[in-house]
Amino acid sequence: MSAIDDLASELAKLPGIGRKTALRLTYHLLKQSPEQCRRLADALIVLGEKVRPCTRCYNLTEQELCDICRDPRRDAAMLCVVEEASDIGAIERAGEFRGLYHVLGGRLSPLDGVGPEDLTVARLAERVRAGGVTEVILATNPSLEGEATALYVQRQLVSEGVSVTRIARGLPVGGDLEYADGVTIAQAIAARREMR
Repeated sequence: MSAIDDLASELAKLPGIGRKTALRLTYHLLKQSPEQCRRLADALIVLGEKVRPCTRCYNLTEQELCDICRDPRRDAAMLCVVEEASDIGAIERAGEFRGLYHVLGGRLSPLDGVGPEDLTVARLAERVRAGGVTEVILATNPSLEGEATALYVQRQLVSEGVSVTRIARGLPVGGDLEYADGVTIAQAIAARREMR
């Protein structure tokens, strides 16, 4: 196998990158200077060596605790549970949530061999048991696996004396009803609220 094929094969393993795109990226990199390619390679090496899960919430960080866990202005009484560390960025961009997070490291998916022991649910329960948490917000994706994961987490926390809530689902702002699927419309109607 050639160096071009080797790189294209590795790039094709990335999510959302098929064989054609991997080859296009490979040929793009071949047009770059050796110094630029070296900087990219060095950045990948540093990423693999330095970034690790936060010891408290499992967000990705270069330190023992992530920036969010170290921030004394965050509300430690509220924990938002997400599937992946990348989900935290989406919630943070909204600028509304000021609590802490807990990253599960995936979602339950028996067909893919992902069970409860593969997620950080036990560690989440320990955090709640340690005290100080009054609400756990489940922000898993609205997929079949995400819903199953949220239900499983809720059942693990039911005896812990905390409020367990689920993020609302429904129509996005700017969305058109005619393009929404039936499940989304049903969720939007079920989660309706009074206008004030």
